[in-house]
Amino acid sequence: MEIKNIETDQRGNFVAEVENSEAGILEYTWQNDHEFSIDHTEVHEEYRGMSVGKKLVLEAVDYARKNDAKIVPNCPYAKAIFEKTIAFQDVLA
Repeated sequence: MEIKNIETDQRGNFVAEVENSEAGILEYTWQNDHEFSIDHTEVHEEYRGMSVGKKLVLEAVDYARKNDAKIVPNCPYAKAIFEKTIAFQDVLA
């Protein structure tokens, strides 16, 4: 699985690909220079059960750490992952 970050202006997407096919997407929006919100996470049906959504959230967390940013998990899925994962609390806004 490969995850790409496609960012334009204040919005971006992490796109998960499996064998050159899109498996899922995480959409985010920069709120300011040091904070972005996760707005939507979606995994395509044929890729469910492969931890695609969790890997997308992990990629967002790594991105936040590298950019000294905080995350507002507006997406219900991302919010649930943040509530369950103590290791992600350092990037929680």
